[in-house]
Amino acid sequence: MLTAEMVVDALDVADPVVSPDGNWVAYELRPVGEVWLAGASTARRLAAGSKPRWAADSRSLYVLVDGTAVHRVELAGTSAVMVTWEPGIDDHLPLADGVAFIAPDSVPDGIQVRGTVRPSRLRVADSDGIRVLYGDRHVSEVAQQPGGGLLAVLTWSSNEIDPGLLEPELHVVSLDGAVRDLGPAVVGAHSPVWRRAGDWRIAYLALTPPSLQSGVAVYDVVDGNLTAGMPACPFELVQAEDGDPLMVVAEGLDTSLHRLSAGLVFRHTGLVKQVSVGGDSLAAIVSTAYEPQNLHFNGVRVTDTRPWARDITWGTQSRLSYQASDGLELDGLLVVPAGTGPFPLITIVHGGPYDRYSDQFALQWAPSGQWLALAGYAVFLPNPRGSQGRGHAFAEAVSGAVGQEEWTDILTGIDLLIADGVADPHRLGIAGWSHGGFMTAWAIGHTDRFAAAVMGAGVTDWGMLAGSGEWGRFEAALGGSTGWEGVGPHPHDRLSPISYASAVRTPVLIVHGAEDTNVPLAQAEYFHRALRHYGAEHEFVVYPREGHSFRGRDHRLDLLNRTRAWFDRWL
Repeated sequence: MLTAEMVVDALDVADPVVSPDGNWVAYELRPVGEVWLAGASTARRLAAGSKPRWAADSRSLYVLVDGTAVHRVELAGTSAVMVTWEPGIDDHLPLADGVAFIAPDSVPDGIQVRGTVRPSRLRVADSDGIRVLYGDRHVSEVAQQPGGGLLAVLTWSSNEIDPGLLEPELHVVSLDGAVRDLGPAVVGAHSPVWRRAGDWRIAYLALTPPSLQSGVAVYDVVDGNLTAGMPACPFELVQAEDGDPLMVVAEGLDTSLHRLSAGLVFRHTGLVKQVSVGGDSLAAIVSTAYEPQNLHFNGVRVTDTRPWARDITWGTQSRLSYQASDGLELDGLLVVPAGTGPFPLITIVHGGPYDRYSDQFALQWAPSGQWLALAGYAVFLPNPRGSQGRGHAFAEAVSGAVGQEEWTDILTGIDLLIADGVADPHRLGIAGWSHGGFMTAWAIGHTDRFAAAVMGAGVTDWGMLAGSGEWGRFEAALGGSTGWEGVGPHPHDRLSPISYASAVRTPVLIVHGAEDTNVPLAQAEYFHRALRHYGAEHEFVVYPREGHSFRGRDHRLDLLNRTRAWFDRWL
């Protein structure tokens, strides 16, 4: 029997890094906060901490401890403190002499003067002490040129996502403090790597103009967009010592790995992410339909985070391919319980919207496919337009048009499952988190076909979100307006579920974290008050101390059990 405790207490692997000589992979185990080391045949705990980074000689790791100190840990187990910075360290990079780290200045008592830039600066700690290497703008990421020396530094105009990520710039910084400004980067720039194309230059991931919701491309500071026209979506760039970075690409339900210059390396059925290379070795987190996410090193699984998964008879997961009402090709997943349909069907809409369901193991702390399938429900996991994995035009289709064709894409899939005898049309449920929560609220305001709904961290008013959510104008690009463009009504009013609250007849469970800065609690509070006003059946649950993604064990347990109980009650 699967229990909520088994789901919530399972460990997760994160941040794998292969040693330069290719002999080892270091990784973090969450939530215990431990760094482990694995080779060809063994794995062992190395130290407490996070963010492991290899020294160039492959004989020691630099580890972030308690978020405020970088320790150098020898493979033999001895350690030394390299730097301590009490305001907290964002990231770090081992150097031949010392360590570079990104960290903010101290702020007395946490006081903030909003609108005033308080950047994280790039500092170096070495035998001469601590000095600022670059500090004119907010430093978000840094990458060292293979072989040592020059640093690629990506900065924002502000430490806030809006406007910072809208105004990125690139710089080349030497360890003696000399700075060469390369000028503006493309909006949304992240993951800088060094690329050799004749000379050394910088490549990075960023959004595809002109929309803020048209998906991600790979850019070179000289050649521009390297993936224009690609019918899939790159989502990781991986530094390689030979100067030919790897690109991890979402291709529908699957994942592929490419060299930027040499093309396809391999294609994987399911999910591959957090790729790292060193020497002749490659590590990545991998998952397939019935295999949970685990770390693989040179094709061999080296972690086993959910050993009990092999003892459970899971719901049958299958790949769906169908056409939207306008003929557009779509995909998704179906997870069905044992037995014969028609089953009660729960549709779970993913977040983003620029995200996707890959053909991976569907079990997590939020409402998920296998958690509900083992309770007797069929579960539909759709990838409507706006999702990652089908190219830029597919992603951009929801810009200023959320809840339109993406909603009919989902509805078409539900109707096909009813027609195929999988789903009982009188026992339909819908759920989702973040943008999936928005789609849940949108659905129940536009149809009474659903017998129950669960809205997690959902958007109900796009104008309010543009003004109070940390992503600001990125959200306005989805909703169509900010709310301050002159006299209304504004485009976002037509696309906001709050505008249709009077039509809700579906019992809905609203769940939200009290400290959510991505989709603030006011979004849920607004919907709750509207439903209360109209006498709509609902329950509103607020989880203290939680942000957009829940971390508390008891809260995750409660969410899983409460969600299943809600659907059991109504379906």
